[in-house]
Amino acid sequence: MMADTYSDSAIIEAMITNYFKGLHSADTELLDSLFDDNVTLFAPGIRRSKVQWLELVASRPVPQELGHPFSYQILSIELSGEQAFAKLSCPLLGEQYLDFLGFLREQGQWKIVSKQYANNPFCPAKQ
Repeated sequence: MMADTYSDSAIIEAMITNYFKGLHSADTELLDSLFDDNVTLFAPGIRRSKVQWLELVASRPVPQELGHPFSYQILSIELSGEQAFAKLSCPLLGEQYLDFLGFLREQGQWKIVSKQYANNPFCPAKQ
């Protein structure tokens, strides 16, 4: 049982690393592969489907092409059986976001099933 916990943790950490890579390079195919098709992305006053969010990512400036540093961080991961929750620091395009991702393992496969994000109130954006 402990081996499963370790492998699940490694899978979730790898998914988060790919999430960061996808954000940084605007790789919508990579991001699409991580998220459940029915996910809704939430921010204060905003609700987006996965399709709407991926279209936004594809149309915005690409941090990697702008030379922005890759300084995303995992702040915490809570793993409990077939569900997990991650708190992430996502500096992106001059803003400092705090992302909360919810993960669910179904039929042996982990997917991101929820995303909440907002400006991090503890870390002001760089001007």
